Amino acid sequence: MLKKAGGELAKPQGIKITQAAFPRPFEGGLEYNPPARGDWNIVHIGLLIPQAHQIYFCAQGCLRGVVQTTAEMGAMDRLSWAYLCDEDYADGSMEYNIIDSVTQVIKRMEQRPPCILVFLSCMHLFAGVDFDIIIEELESRFAGVDFVKCYMTPTMRFSGLAPVPTMYKQLFVPLHRTTKDGGVNIIGYNWAFEEECELVKIIKGSARVLRQLPVCENYDQYLEMARSSLNITVIPEALPAAEELEQRLGQRHLYLPVSWNFEKIRDNYKALCKELGVAMPDLSFEENAAKQALKKAAKALGGRPAAVDFTAAHKPFELSALLLDNGIDVRRIFVDVISGEDKESFEYIKEHYPDVEVFPTVDSSMRFFASQEKEENKYFAIGQRAAYFCCTNYFVDMVGARSCYGFDGITKLAGEIVRGADVPKDTRAVIQHKGAGCQSCL
Repeated sequence: MLKKAGGELAKPQGIKITQAAFPRPFEGGLEYNPPARGDWNIVHIGLLIPQAHQIYFCAQGCLRGVVQTTAEMGAMDRLSWAYLCDEDYADGSMEYNIIDSVTQVIKRMEQRPPCILVFLSCMHLFAGVDFDIIIEELESRFAGVDFVKCYMTPTMRFSGLAPVPTMYKQLFVPLHRTTKDGGVNIIGYNWAFEEECELVKIIKGSARVLRQLPVCENYDQYLEMARSSLNITVIPEALPAAEELEQRLGQRHLYLPVSWNFEKIRDNYKALCKELGVAMPDLSFEENAAKQALKKAAKALGGRPAAVDFTAAHKPFELSALLLDNGIDVRRIFVDVISGEDKESFEYIKEHYPDVEVFPTVDSSMRFFASQEKEENKYFAIGQRAAYFCCTNYFVDMVGARSCYGFDGITKLAGEIVRGADVPKDTRAVIQHKGAGCQSCL
């Protein structure tokens, strides 16, 4: 018997945070994919390696997203692909077909790339394809090219290492052990930390070289990251990459997670200074600047209710707690799973702001949510999904806490709130671009 998708949950509704359970406030089931597409995926991440070429082997439906992403980045010259047919499973020649396809792609290139990322899909894993044999044969045919095993496997989201952490890990496979120069890498972050960030100031103030993949202009600069002695990660998805590099290259690892809590930010910088062997700088000016910026943001909103979603910040509850404590009326938080790092702030809001509502983003009932919103532009949103679901043109277009680290990051976010409070955006145009909400995210 046919049943309506979503069943009894077809009417979308949030729950009071006091009713929300950690770590999953909502039951799993049929999922909805909202049109807000700004968060990064494995295509964006792989293209961070300068001069690298990506070759995808997967079904035609999956390729649509890959091609769209690459086209929006203006990087179609760095992408090749082949799609799977039913016949590919019949004769046991899948490994040979992949090897031959990569060979044809390389021979047609005017200039051979220094690195090729070969992506296999879920279907190859189901078929038991021997990826190692493929890479070994390609390396024997094309000496001097670094071939990297990569995976486009959304079926692995809930078992084993998920696709995005796997991609961050594979991103540094071409790095080889070499002599160290005491430099510092920031790895597993999609954007470069800017000069105003306290993290950058402390590292450069210690007279160490700072290396960041997003600012590498060529493959040789990328390979120089192997010379650094310390890797810093700021998001949990990058931890497997850092752990692998620590074991393989002997690079120490320091986890300094993005935070919206003043005390935790200070703790991050204390840990960094201890690792670098330098004195902790006086950051009272930066901290006060962040507090004053938040006051201006609250004044700019003038009591307008706000909404936050998890794609804007890795810890939406910690961000919401910061805003609430500084006079910004966060009423809605859109999140499907609460991370362990965000549990403390989740419990804090539950105790101190019990009227805050929590909404899912992928629950099948949410396909009706935006259409049932009674008043457009009532909310100010932080994040593309919050903007979409709340039907507002007034929002901060932030993905993955871009450029918002430390006290300087809070100041920048507050500034974006002030600027966005009175200047509407074209929500439909912004949210359907993949990656960072812009035409090109490199």
